[in-house]
Amino acid sequence: MARKEKVFTVEAKGRDEGKVFLIKEMSADKAEWWAIRAGMAMARNGIEVPDDFAQMGMVALAQLGLSLVAKIPLDEAKPLLDELMACVSIIPDPGNPSVTRADINNDIEEFTTRLKLRAEVLKLHVDFITAVAS
Repeated sequence: MARKEKVFTVEAKGRDEGKVFLIKEMSADKAEWWAIRAGMAMARNGIEVPDDFAQMGMVALAQLGLSLVAKIPLDEAKPLLDELMACVSIIPDPGNPSVTRADINNDIEEFTTRLKLRAEVLKLHVDFITAVAS
């Protein structure tokens, strides 16, 4: 089975309005280690996480939310946040969605777009939890 993908169109007013991005799920291995590293960084910095966080992986992040990553010191948080953005590519021509480009740094002009994209990446990885809860 292929990794999950999601097309995200910026709807917020501003310089990025209408830009279209493709978000791809991390491999299971990468997602697991991303979640474990995030949990360990939180625990090292006094942020309360469940005892079984390492076993819960992305499930724990779905429950705790991306806001906890914001409490991690910058030197530990930046690589984690960068890895979330590595799941994002731009679709320069929405009329031809099969063409994507991974280097998106010059395409995004609003920092709020970056925040929203990171949230969408995390949501893509944990959406099965919402489906199960429903």
